[in-house]
Amino acid sequence: MNKQLLLKLHRWISLVFALPLLVIIVTGMILSFEPMAQVAAVKPHSVDPARVVALIKQYDPDGKARGLSIDVSMQHLTLQGAPGTEVDMTTGAAVERPAMASVFSRARRTHEHLIGIPGLTLISTVAMVGIMIIGILMGLPRLRNTLSGWHKGTAWFTLPLILLSPLTGLCLELGLTFAGSAPPAAAKRISLPEAVSIVSRDHDLSSVNSIGNRGGRMMARIIEDDELRAYAVTSDGLSALPRNWPRLLHEGNWSLIGSAANILISVALFALLVTGVLIWTQRRLRRPNRARDVPAKTAVASSMPS
Repeated sequence: MNKQLLLKLHRWISLVFALPLLVIIVTGMILSFEPMAQVAAVKPHSVDPARVVALIKQYDPDGKARGLSIDVSMQHLTLQGAPGTEVDMTTGAAVERPAMASVFSRARRTHEHLIGIPGLTLISTVAMVGIMIIGILMGLPRLRNTLSGWHKGTAWFTLPLILLSPLTGLCLELGLTFAGSAPPAAAKRISLPEAVSIVSRDHDLSSVNSIGNRGGRMMARIIEDDELRAYAVTSDGLSALPRNWPRLLHEGNWSLIGSAANILISVALFALLVTGVLIWTQRRLRRPNRARDVPAKTAVASSMPS
């Protein structure tokens, strides 16, 4: 395919989707730190299961909450629902959500839904993959110590990582897990207080990220060896669910290395987007100067004696 055509496609797709891609990249960068924060927050034996059960019954007597999340570092309990309840586990009082948790929550909501336009996240992610594929088809670049050279070098040297991010994001958007079949949902519905008691039999609640109803199944997400593992909760106990590798890789929850890799990916994508826009801007600014130079050279040439 014509290289100039590929270059134009690469350039204009990037410009058209620059704003949504910038939002996705920046919010993704913020979320890259979340696995590190979750692992760092674990303080063994700092959460009392009986206390958690008592607070659930106090603030959700009708059993309407769909789940809970625990912030051990702040001794904070969130009952998920509409509108939801934020509780200080130390005092038992209803409080505001911790600032850090709010930052991650807002970043996740924006990252997944952007400005609320249906399909915009999916289309923007497809565009990102398309931009990278076009860049590959353009062939290996000549690396120079220029803005364009650094742009191309960054893209090629980080290609496997930056391509993995939108591809796993597409898998999440399309519901692809590659995890095989999950255990069937429990026949008997388990209440949230019961689920907390069942989980606490085998796991320290300080390592529990969340417990809640997902698709008719009670699930728990627990930090084990720096990985966020998913378990099905039944009256018989916990059973490990197959790993959803697209989610683990995309969120960096498979280890602290994954979290660090996601930070690197976000920085690289941000640098590529910004330098790409700057390169286009520089060329646009130089174009009028070139247009003025051409008539001037023509006039000089015509005035010279033959």
